[in-house]
Amino acid sequence: MRIKTLTVSDLTNYIKKVMDSDFILNNLSVKGEISNLKFHSSGHIYFSLKDNNGKINCVMFKSKASLLDISLQDGMEVIIKGRASLYPATGSFQLYCDEIKKEGQGELFIKFEALKDKLSKCGYFDEEYKKELPKYAKKIGVVTSETGAVIRDIINVTTRRNSLVDIVLYPAKVQGEGAYKEIIKGIEYFNKKKNVDLIIVGRGGGSIEELWNFNEEDVAMAIFNSKIPIISAVGHEVDFTISDFVADFRAATPSQAAEISVPLLSDINDKIYDISRTLDMKIQDKIVHCKNELMSNERILKLHSPMSKIVNSYLEVDKLKDRLNFIISARIKREKQNIEGLNSLLSANNPVKVLNKGYAIIEDENNILITSTSQLSDETNLKISLKDGIVKGNFIPTK
Repeated sequence: MRIKTLTVSDLTNYIKKVMDSDFILNNLSVKGEISNLKFHSSGHIYFSLKDNNGKINCVMFKSKASLLDISLQDGMEVIIKGRASLYPATGSFQLYCDEIKKEGQGELFIKFEALKDKLSKCGYFDEEYKKELPKYAKKIGVVTSETGAVIRDIINVTTRRNSLVDIVLYPAKVQGEGAYKEIIKGIEYFNKKKNVDLIIVGRGGGSIEELWNFNEEDVAMAIFNSKIPIISAVGHEVDFTISDFVADFRAATPSQAAEISVPLLSDINDKIYDISRTLDMKIQDKIVHCKNELMSNERILKLHSPMSKIVNSYLEVDKLKDRLNFIISARIKREKQNIEGLNSLLSANNPVKVLNKGYAIIEDENNILITSTSQLSDETNLKISLKDGIVKGNFIPTK
């Protein structure tokens, strides 16, 4: 396999891309000592973070530096939250700092990292266990303080996006000793009632101590075991808690959690309109298809209809009738001609015509035709048929 030759820019950009896509490098918490501290006129802060065996260049941009609540000094032990990346122009590896705390908070960070490592190995963060968020949640449960800005922000965003979605608040302490127990009770309450489609667990920003209730292992277990999908919305965009890693979805802020959970009503209406149009078109297509199929079947039925056969049979009967009438008429005519011939012959040989000429028919008393005198004897009774009647008498021989 031939490896492509890269330019320096190609290489540095590739390394930067790989580093920027790494989860750990984008969510770092690093402890060390500040050195070479410089406050630039632009408002950016440049320094190095070192320990006994190494050193890393760091930069904190003006937007983050303005939020610092401590005064940085060389030699100060600090814990930095941020991300590691490459600056392509020089090829230098450096930390981009989002938050800087004094090292006095280090014990909590160590505890945080230890619990995160433990839960990660147990599979609590695995994607295969993440539940899919409902697309069209009708009712959303919120576990947070009833007096904080979080619930107001969620209600405001929800109302603006879709006034048909209901918000159910489980009021819980989100700061102070034992507050995590109320957070757990809120999650368990919604799972027991099963009256919401989604749960948002959250609070506003704060220090690691203030956010610590969302780093408790029991909270992580409650989120992991929830049958209802959970969005973790704790702190600001730069804040990360254990609940963020365990939850089905991590929102940078509570307002973003509401935006993720609640689709715009206008988008839903547009979707319904599109579905309605598509359904109408499919119905119309189906009607046209069925109508064409019906007409086709109707034509086939007509071609094979018994009535067609009956009508054709009528025609055939009429033909047979005409043929039979022709044959009968011809036969009658022929027989009539034959009769007329016989009648002419009979008429020609009719003895009555002979009688009309003055001839007579002589029979004896036994109706035997007398054709010779030898048939006669004395006193033979005779019957003489003339043209206008019969005469009876006796034969008297002449002497």
